[in-house]
Amino acid sequence: MTMDVHVRDLRYFTTVAEELHFTRAAERLYVSQPALSKQVRSLERQLGVELFRRDRQGVALTEAGMALLPHARRVLDAWSQGSAAVEAARAAARGTLVVGMSTSPGRGGLLPAVRSRFTAAHPDTVLRLRQVSWEDPTAGLAGGDADVAFVWLPLPDAERYAWTVVAQEPRLVALPESHPLAARAEIDFTDLADEPFLALPTSAGPLRDYWLALEERQGRPPRVGAEIASTEETYEALVAGLGICLVATGNAPLITLGGVVTRPVRGLSPSRYALAWRKEDAGRPLVRAYAQACRQVPRSAENET
Repeated sequence: MTMDVHVRDLRYFTTVAEELHFTRAAERLYVSQPALSKQVRSLERQLGVELFRRDRQGVALTEAGMALLPHARRVLDAWSQGSAAVEAARAAARGTLVVGMSTSPGRGGLLPAVRSRFTAAHPDTVLRLRQVSWEDPTAGLAGGDADVAFVWLPLPDAERYAWTVVAQEPRLVALPESHPLAARAEIDFTDLADEPFLALPTSAGPLRDYWLALEERQGRPPRVGAEIASTEETYEALVAGLGICLVATGNAPLITLGGVVTRPVRGLSPSRYALAWRKEDAGRPLVRAYAQACRQVPRSAENET
């Protein structure tokens, strides 16, 4: 018995089996009745059995036809599900991916490199970049405004997210060039602990604590000189002498304009910049593809969670 049976043949067979009438089945299938009869005969020859008994009283399933029917239905159902999955994948490939960020990734052309790799594999996908205030440390992930996002670790509600680290950088201190400590080539964190610090909004949660270096303070509370929620606010607060702040090496050029300098700090752990996504979205093709593009771009860290 040959097994080279087309899905179309099984669809014709099941439709006739449901109608037990070739003309009505042909109407359902939008084919002519002679063409349907010919195709069913061809299927019977392939299988070497009669599937229908045809006489003056009408059409009835033979024992072989009744045996085949439930299996044919399962094959058609599986094929329908497979076709739907393929269509969903095709739609996803032609969809839009929103990339959130609080500050430009910079870092040696990281963003253009990731975009280039991603669009080479998904040319029909539209990438949209969304700038998000520092008040949201997840850069749009928490509220569903972004599909993936470039973020600083640690994240609030970290168990909701997965990420791949794209850069691991020392934390520098940014301070007015007139500050007494600005004359030093390198500064111990203990010499900074009592200085007023610029702090992220309280909504940043653990990220606010991280950039205030709470772990390194050994229980001593920080002095907060002002809160900042953007690069521009940070620069203006520094120039105004409202406080100093810690900044990742890759972000230093954003605030070291006139009147502001950065210096290396001894006694601090390095910062981690990551691409993150919601764990529930880990199976989405475009999310996986963008994360893979990030992993393929050379970077200074290999940590993932």
